[in-house]
Amino acid sequence: MSKQRTFVRAGGIGAIFAAGYLCGLMTQAPPADAQVGELMKQAGQATGGKGALGTAMKLGTSITEMQKNVDELQKNIGVLKEVKTALGG
Repeated sequence: MSKQRTFVRAGGIGAIFAAGYLCGLMTQAPPADAQVGELMKQAGQATGGKGALGTAMKLGTSITEMQKNVDELQKNIGVLKEVKTALGG
């Protein structure tokens, strides 16, 4: 197979990947935690934060906050790995 054919084939594969990636970005749904957070706020306002629904609301809020903390920690770990790689480790 000639070099030109190989180049065309690689370019075609790259174009298909890029098209799929862009389609995925455009059809991506908003994060579920934003939807759950809003529902929990509405539930809390309706019940005044009391009873089983109020307790579930507090649990949902806590889980959302914990997820945000885990996401931030993962970002920090990524930065540390980059620094380690840059230092030759």
